Amino acid sequence: ASLDEAAALLPSLARRVFLTTGRLGLAAFAHLTDLHFVVRSVDPPEPPMPPHTEVLLARGPFTTADESALLREHRIDVLVTKDSGGEATSAKLTAARELALPVVVVRRPPLPEGVDAVPDVAGVLERLGLGP
Repeated sequence: ASLDEAAALLPSLARRVFLTTGRLGLAAFAHLTDLHFVVRSVDPPEPPMPPHTEVLLARGPFTTADESALLREHRIDVLVTKDSGGEATSAKLTAARELALPVVVVRRPPLPEGVDAVPDVAGVLERLGLGP
C-alpha cells in the first residue's frame, strides 16, 4: 500500500533491488543498509537514499529486451515499482516475469475526498460536456 510497506518486505525477498518508484520517496528505503539498489529515474533522486545505491538516469520507453538485459547485468533479484498504469511499466513487468523475479507493486494512493476520476479520454470529454 505504500513505499514504507514495500521497504519492509524487501529484506525477506532479495539482496539486489531494481527500484523504479520515482525520484522522490527513496527515504523509505534509506535504512536498508544490507541491500543494493539500482534506482532508475528521469531526474536525479532526492536524498536521503539507501547507502548502496546506483542511479541510472534514463527516460523510457523501454523494451522488454532492454529491461531483461538491465535486470541480468545488475543481477537484480526483485523489482519494486509503482502502479502507474498504462504501458509505462509493462516491459519491466514482463522482463521480471520472464526471469521469475518477485515484483513489489506500490498501490496508487486513494484520491482525495471529493475528487472524482474518469477512466479515459471519452469520459473526460463527457464530463466537460464535449462528448456524445
